[in-house]
Amino acid sequence: MTTLAGVLGFPVAHSRSPAMMNAAFAALGLDWRYLKLPVAPEGFAATAAALPGSGYAGANVTIPHKEAALKLATERGEEAAAIGAANTLSFAPGGSIRADNTDAAGLLDALGEDPAGRAALVLGAGGAGRAAVWALREAGAEVSIWNRGAERAAALARELGVAHAARPESADIVVNATAVGLSAEQEQAAVEALGVTTVEAATFVDLVYGGEPTALSRWAAGRGARVVDGVEVLVRQGARSFELWTGCEAPVAVMREAAAQPPV
Repeated sequence: MTTLAGVLGFPVAHSRSPAMMNAAFAALGLDWRYLKLPVAPEGFAATAAALPGSGYAGANVTIPHKEAALKLATERGEEAAAIGAANTLSFAPGGSIRADNTDAAGLLDALGEDPAGRAALVLGAGGAGRAAVWALREAGAEVSIWNRGAERAAALARELGVAHAARPESADIVVNATAVGLSAEQEQAAVEALGVTTVEAATFVDLVYGGEPTALSRWAAGRGARVVDGVEVLVRQGARSFELWTGCEAPVAVMREAAAQPPV
């Protein structure tokens, strides 16, 4: 019997996770299938709880469900509990649901450089922003967080013991953990939406991805930053989810090649 997994999100049509994960399962000869699972916030808890009875062993979780996923779980991984958000659910016999967060480690894997002692600015205070702040803080960076809703950023800064930036500011590492760029904005519109007109970064990480480099990635590259795109972050966090579910080493090169293709 085929084992199922999927990605829960709203929207989720843009997701490249199914192609990436199905390529990984095929490469290792595993009888698994990974599907897109679009679900609105009001239906998330009921849908996720019903997945084990439909043959699902696990699910990834994306915007806007990462904090709700943690609340749903009966068991929480250490990182997910510390971050306050989960992107990976694992379903066990008997009805238990384990929540893990592979976003944090996946971000550091994709970053490919030591952030210790460097200034890092995270844009966004949702589930992805939480993971980025925690990961960079744990790796020794001097982290600040900015969000268009200042109160939410200030609360998260207090919770995780980092600085709250009143406005976007230059840093060694800047991470876009907002949804800006998920639609096909022009560079200037995206830059103005986040108020990053004067921001400089040695390394710019955009957690958003699309068929082409995102508006913010193009903008950052044009200002001389090293850009880590959202596809590489997707691959790295997906590889860690794959290993949690299957116990097998993820075929990262296969996953990267599949994730580079537009979704179907």
